[in-house]
Parts: sequence; structure tokens; C-alpha cells
Amino acid sequence: MRFRIKSFKIGAGKPIVFVHKTDAKNLGIHVGNRVELSADGKRIIAVVDLVGNYFEPGEIGVSEDIARRLETKSGDSINLTFIPAPQSTRIIKKKLTCQPYAKRELNIIIKDIVNNAITEAEIAYFISGVYHCGMSEEETINLTDAIYNNGQKISWSSNKIADKHSIGGIPGNRTTPIVVSICAEAGVIMPKTSSRAITSAAGTADVIETLTRVDLSIKELKKVVKKTNACLAWGGSLGLAPADDKLIQIERLINLDPEPQLIASILAKKLAAGSKYVLIDIPYGKNAKATLSKAKRLKKKFLKIGGHFGLKIKVILTDGSQIIGNGIGPVLEMIDILKVLKREDSPKDLEDKSLKMAGVIMEMTGNAKKGQGIKKAKEILESGKAFRKFKEIIEAQGGKIKTLKPGKFSQGITSLKSGKIKEIDGRSIAHTARLAGCPSDKSAGIYIQKHIGEKISKGEIIATIYSESNHKLREAIEFFNEFNPIKF
Repeated sequence: MRFRIKSFKIGAGKPIVFVHKTDAKNLGIHVGNRVELSADGKRIIAVVDLVGNYFEPGEIGVSEDIARRLETKSGDSINLTFIPAPQSTRIIKKKLTCQPYAKRELNIIIKDIVNNAITEAEIAYFISGVYHCGMSEEETINLTDAIYNNGQKISWSSNKIADKHSIGGIPGNRTTPIVVSICAEAGVIMPKTSSRAITSAAGTADVIETLTRVDLSIKELKKVVKKTNACLAWGGSLGLAPADDKLIQIERLINLDPEPQLIASILAKKLAAGSKYVLIDIPYGKNAKATLSKAKRLKKKFLKIGGHFGLKIKVILTDGSQIIGNGIGPVLEMIDILKVLKREDSPKDLEDKSLKMAGVIMEMTGNAKKGQGIKKAKEILESGKAFRKFKEIIEAQGGKIKTLKPGKFSQGITSLKSGKIKEIDGRSIAHTARLAGCPSDKSAGIYIQKHIGEKISKGEIIATIYSESNHKLREAIEFFNEFNPIKF
């Protein structure tokens, strides 16, 4: 059936078509049904939502995702066709009864996720089944392969492309810009793609965006890498392993993070970016994603499955008992990064971890002799060359180094007693920063003055909360005081 587009400036984050209730009744379609939209030979599968007043019968609204893909505008004519549930919906049910998936079946599921052919509820069933029943090594390999092959890929003339990844869960921990700058200066090629925050206070892409643009095309990314040996881009703009982005969104909603999907997600993105050498950071501890035993198990699986795809992988297990660095939030984390790179009273934990990771990567790629990686990384950092390389990357992506200021509203949290800090709850710290406005308000966040093991006096400031809104600041303070994330 043909429809006229009335308005398409609707940001939904996924392809959604808004249909008048009268048209929906005539067509026999309901909220959540799949339909195919087509115009001038271009097609896309979308999910239906219903409206009663905003559109007249015969008119539809489409989200920006659809308008961009079909190259349509308000007033254009578009065809809408109801489509039945795809084969993948039947395949997904297998794992709910702990039956293994065949390689072909996983490819069908991932392809349909990418094409928006299955609903969020059906993706949730898939994730839940994998979480409940797990996956064999063969299934995890096949899942990695399916995520990798259903998206864009970047190819390079060199076979010495390196990357790093942390499984996350630790506030701060913003080692990537420092590691990339050191390694790129040493001659390592690092086309680094990173994510934005979903439930954390900031992702690496959010932090880099305080100084430059991160939404590069593959062509732009390659140009930056050719000029500087590296880039610091947002992976979401490149179409690399797009199924992974959708899986992660649903995982966050249902608060499940199945181990096979964690492994497949990370490795598929590294393969899609053309990486050959990969360093995986697995923080472990009370407030981390992994216990020590789980971290060791993950390490073995990363090495084995990564090796299957020809990746040269190193896995390091790191202390995840507390935040890394002082600032939590895009601007505050970038301030920490610049302190390390400029050699200006840098957070020692962030500096040490960055040097260790850079050293490992340089030894892996042959850019430093075995046992000399950290020493070479430190020389590059101390000389100021790492900062100059970082500045070069930022400028190549269209930005510049500038003075950053945290939120205009702030309040210090003072200690009610003297003592030694025993625990910092990273999840509560991250939630405090989000209440203050992170990550959308880039200058919002929380700055931690004291870390585990440090002594503090009564009346001394242990943390400062920043916000662009006095109301959000009050909410963040109330949460912090109620849940007391820094314990003595």
C-alpha cells in the first residue's frame, strides 16, 4: 500500500514507522509488527508504532534511520508491506531449551538482527537463552564469525594493525587515548574505534568528543590513520559489527551479559577493524565485572577463540577493585588524560596502567624489544612526543587541544570522620555522575580526591560533584549521601 510521508524528523535510534490507527486496522497490523518500506528500489524493514491524531489516514511518519536509508523526504510517496515473522524467531527458541545452534542458524539470527527483522523482545529471548544455557566453543566461534561477517570491514595494506580493549565495568580507566598516542608515536598502526556510554558515565568516544569529532566515515578514518598512524573514532558511525550494538542495547535493558556474546562481540569488532594484534584488559575484583576465577576463564577463551581467527592476542588481568584516575565524566576524564600526556601532576594509577598496556602492545608488534616495552613507552611519554602525537590525531579529526572546564555548579563532599578508605563502589560512583548529567552534559561528573588505602581527615573533601544544572547536582548529592560509595 502506498503512503505519503508527512514528517520524518523523528530520532528513534532504530527504524520505526508511525502508522495511523485506521490504516493499521485496514491492513491488520499492530504495534511491534514488522513491515517492509520501499522507495525507488531501496528497501528497509521497520517496526510499527501507531498514532491517532498527528497523521491523517494515508500518511505515515518515519524515523530518521529510514529517511536516511531510503533517501526520502516529507511529501514523498513510499510503499508499505506487512511481512511475517522471519525464520530466526523459530531458531531462537532452540537455545531456550538448551539446544545448540548450527553455524547457519547463528548467521540467520545475526543477519536478521542487523536488518531489523526481529523485535527487541525476540533479541532479548536470544540473549536470555545464551545466558541460561551457554555456548560451546564452536558456537562462540560461529557467533563471532556471524557478527563479523554481517557488517562493514576495514582492510589495510599493513599486517601490523594493533588494538586494545577493556571488558569495562571500571569508572575512569581511560587508558585508550594515552596508549594509542604512545604506540602511534612508536610506529604502531592503531585505528582505534570505541563506544559511547550506555550505562556508564562516559565511553571513550564521549571523552574524545570533548576535543574533536569522532563520527568518522571509513574513508575519513583511513585518511587520519595514514597521516598519524592512529585515530580515536566512534565505532557506531562505521557500521562495523552492527549486530553487536543492538545486542548490547538489549543486554543493558535486561541486565544480562552472556559470556559467549562478550567474547564474540569484542573479537568480531577487532576483526572488522582489520586488527592483527589485540591486547585485552580484564579487570577483576569485588566491584568489577569479573571475579579472579572468571577473569582467568575468560583469558583462556579469548586466547583460544582469537587464535582460531588468526589474531595475535595478549590478555592481562588487572586490579578492578576501584576507579582508575580521578575524574568520572567526559570532561573530567579528558582532564586526567591531558595531565598524563602533558606531564602535569598526572594520576599515577592511570599513567602506570597506560604505560604497561602500551609497553605490551609495542613488544607484541615488534616496535620494542621483549622486556623493554614499558621503558620505551615511558621515554615517549616523558619526552612530550606522546602529547604531540595526541594533538596531531585530534587535529587530524578536525578538533584542537583546548582548556576544559568542569560543570559550573559544584559541591565538595566532606568526610564526616578521619580514617583510611577501604572501598569505592564504582557502580554507585558512575550512577552519581549520570545523575549529575553524564554523558550528555560533557562537563558533568564526579572528581575523586582520595583512593583506597589513602588516609583522610575529618572535614576533608573526598570527592567533588559537578553539573550544568543545579537541580541535577542536588539529585547527585542526595544519591551519593544515601548510598555512601566511598567507605572507610
